[in-house]
Amino acid sequence: MNCKQRFPFRFGTTSYIIPDEIMPNVEFLKDKVDDIELVLFESDEFSNLPSQSDIVKLNTLADEGALTYSVHLPLDVYLGHDERKERERSVAKCLRVIDCCRSLPKSAFVMHFEAGNGIDINAFAPGEQLRFVDRLSESVSMLLRESGEAASAFCAENLNYPFELVWPVVDEYGLSITLDVGHLEFYGFPAKQHLERYLDRTRVLHMHGTLDSKDHNSLAFMNPRTLGMVMRALHENPVPERVFTMEIFSEDDFMSSCKAVERFL
Repeated sequence: MNCKQRFPFRFGTTSYIIPDEIMPNVEFLKDKVDDIELVLFESDEFSNLPSQSDIVKLNTLADEGALTYSVHLPLDVYLGHDERKERERSVAKCLRVIDCCRSLPKSAFVMHFEAGNGIDINAFAPGEQLRFVDRLSESVSMLLRESGEAASAFCAENLNYPFELVWPVVDEYGLSITLDVGHLEFYGFPAKQHLERYLDRTRVLHMHGTLDSKDHNSLAFMNPRTLGMVMRALHENPVPERVFTMEIFSEDDFMSSCKAVERFL
């Protein structure tokens, strides 16, 4: 089943479907999807940033396969950290990834708004939540100023805390949204209300199912009512540039996920 160029949005998945590095994955996927989420890491211990020759090859593959890339900024960036030095380090890490991918045909930069490794924002007192949002605002301002990219290219993703907490930052700077429907289901947030409120600002959707109390599984394990609701909303509000990313990480999950969305063609 090939769903490429068959929906009123860009059909995509991640750069880790077969058990190999990014380049073989893009080769494998280029004729199967419209967009590939580049899951990038950049730290002192490990980096998978594409080399200059890899960037040339990614551009060639994009031309051959009519591909775009949604670039997932590193997970270990903490734009709402309470220490300014850590926030500056996080912005600098994002900028290295942005610079690396500057020439690629991109659909979006996906970003997380977090306060630190393992820090649960739900546990913050109201005053600390407000300070977290203020720190996020400062970091986003710095990132936009130094990156030179359009604010709408950056998509804030909903995580395990209420997204309305960070909505003021998204709205103030004109950011877009990565609506992670899998996260909404996993953490118990109402998908219908989020679709109604945020779809107009949503540039990327992340779709994945829950199995054995773990998310990022095949769409075969997603609530079928939720999947159907999302697909209806996307067909009724068509935006050809919007990206539907099956955020999964194996070939078996990719094939069964494609089968799950086949009935919506």
